[in-house]
Amino acid sequence: MINSMNATELKQLIDNGEEFILVDCREQGEWDEGHIKEAIFIPLSDFGAQWESKLKNKDAKIVMQCRSGKRSLNACMLLMHEDFSNLYNLDGGIIGWQNNGYEVIQD
Repeated sequence: MINSMNATELKQLIDNGEEFILVDCREQGEWDEGHIKEAIFIPLSDFGAQWESKLKNKDAKIVMQCRSGKRSLNACMLLMHEDFSNLYNLDGGIIGWQNNGYEVIQD
């Protein structure tokens, strides 16, 4: 099952120091324009080749995030088929995050 989470709930997870993995599955140009500081980058276009090396714990709480929530839902479905059990899709994606006034960074 894929759960959903909004930007405010994600911000609470971060602020509370909870243990979870935030995965940004947008593409490189989008990541470079700005991303959530706590995120790791696994672009959806290369997700099949990269997820195994970066997401080793199938019981970990994983929050998937893209621009608006559509691509991240696809990534969630892929992980669900790989027996991941604690998946969340960020409703509204990074757009919702920024609309709430939360920070994005550029490295």
